[in-house]
Order: sequence, then C-alpha cells, then structure tokens
Amino acid sequence: MNELTYRIVEHDGGWAYRVDGTFSETFPSHDVAFGAARRAACRQLRPGETRGIVWEDSTGHWHAELSRADDRPNPGVIG
Repeated sequence: MNELTYRIVEHDGGWAYRVDGTFSETFPSHDVAFGAARRAACRQLRPGETRGIVWEDSTGHWHAELSRADDRPNPGVIG
C-alpha cells in the first residue's frame, strides 16, 4: 500500500493542501484547508473499479497498466 500525505501549507494568500507536489485550490483559513484535505484523504480509501490507466512519468515515457480497485493508498493529513 502506498503512503499518500496531504500537507497543509500557506499558498496564494491563503491556505491549501499539497499532495505529490500539486496544490489544491486556496482556502481562506487553515481549518477550512485541513477539512478539505481530510475529505480528500477519506475519498482515497474508497474502492473504485479495476480499469486500465495510461500515465506519463517524469522522464516523458508513457506507461499502460491495470489499476486494481482494491489497491488504495494509505492517506494522511499533516499540518
């Protein structure tokens, strides 16, 4: 199981959560951003559907793989 961390950070004049280098929208307060991150983390726990996915890695190579519905990350919120 992969670890997935949502970090609460100051961003663009407010607060946001950042996961894997990507920022969420900006929220007016730390508490609101924390709540949004908790909700997003909880959604990561829900199983989905097994399906094929295609993704590009940091070197520009494309990969095709099967994403299993039960292969969910272990999310956490820090901040």
